[in-house]
Amino acid sequence: MLEIRIRHVRQVFSTPQGEWTVFEDLNLEIPSGSFAVIVGPSGCGKSTMLRMVAGLLHPTAGEVRLGAFSPEEARAARWIGWMGQSPALLPWRTVEGNIRLALEVNGRSLRPALSIQQLIELVGLRGFERAYPHMLSGGMQQRVALARTLVSGPRVWLMDEPFAALDALTREQLLEEVERLWQQFRATVLWVTHDLHEAARLADEVMVLAGRPARIRARFSIPDARPRQDERRIGEWVQAIRQALAGGVR
Repeated sequence: MLEIRIRHVRQVFSTPQGEWTVFEDLNLEIPSGSFAVIVGPSGCGKSTMLRMVAGLLHPTAGEVRLGAFSPEEARAARWIGWMGQSPALLPWRTVEGNIRLALEVNGRSLRPALSIQQLIELVGLRGFERAYPHMLSGGMQQRVALARTLVSGPRVWLMDEPFAALDALTREQLLEEVERLWQQFRATVLWVTHDLHEAARLADEVMVLAGRPARIRARFSIPDARPRQDERRIGEWVQAIRQALAGGVR
């Protein structure tokens, strides 16, 4: 497991209209093995933060560290898993082939990983090993993407609204799967979502990102036991997070 540390980060993009400052002196620490969720309005920099942690974007100033390592070092060691809204499956590959692709491209992690068949069973796709993407529902495709994310045994999971495009029932089922898998592997998770119920349901800590330049406006540590099924209690957290998004918490 690896903790995530963002220290005094400044991120500036150049545009035809001039410079756009996304972050100015952003500081954030996510403990090893915790499940952290970032919420905030569209365009505030949530995905930019994930890209910096993944080593896909280097900050203009400041540093990002995963334990004692830079994001680039952690990515080279196959310690980072990424999952986005689109499953991005290769249509000419089967379920098994799409999952295997992560090993073919990246090689095996230094951390022992489950076999492909074990992962297929864990994400509920047993019997669909030889199915092609066009034969699967959207939820099943995301299950394949989840298995592909985990196959190399990453220590950090970066999740950019992975279930946003799914219907409510399928999303609920997959949230249960993710929570169960996280409790098994105990990776460090940084999850981005617009769904406040999802945030309160999953997170050890919810961080509200807002403003221009963006900053952490509020942080909510959620100590409630898992699985969280008390809708009244979840609703209380949702209301608190919504208030922070509206500017009621400083």
